[in-house]
Amino acid sequence: MTYRFSLVLNREVTDQETVTLKETSQANMSFVGDTLPTNAEIAVTRIDFENDVAPTLAEAIEAGFTAIKAIPDLSIPGLSVPAQPATADDSEEGQTKDKAEVAS
Repeated sequence: MTYRFSLVLNREVTDQETVTLKETSQANMSFVGDTLPTNAEIAVTRIDFENDVAPTLAEAIEAGFTAIKAIPDLSIPGLSVPAQPATADDSEEGQTKDKAEVAS
């Protein structure tokens, strides 16, 4: 399963930092110039992650945090997580619950 999320960084990253981040992470990353949601005058970088290696969304996000920590003076003031598709396990749980409700 591929987990998708975005991290907003506290500033724009350099080309060298982009290379370092890509080398540090196993996820596919897209770098986008953006502004802070709370202050449109501050230029930042947003990284869109697609992680199909991590077993859970939480571990995918933690891996993203770890990659960012590899760069000194870089922090994460924002995290955005869109709705994720249901996993096979979630579907099975829902079917079991539905069957239990029908039986009662």
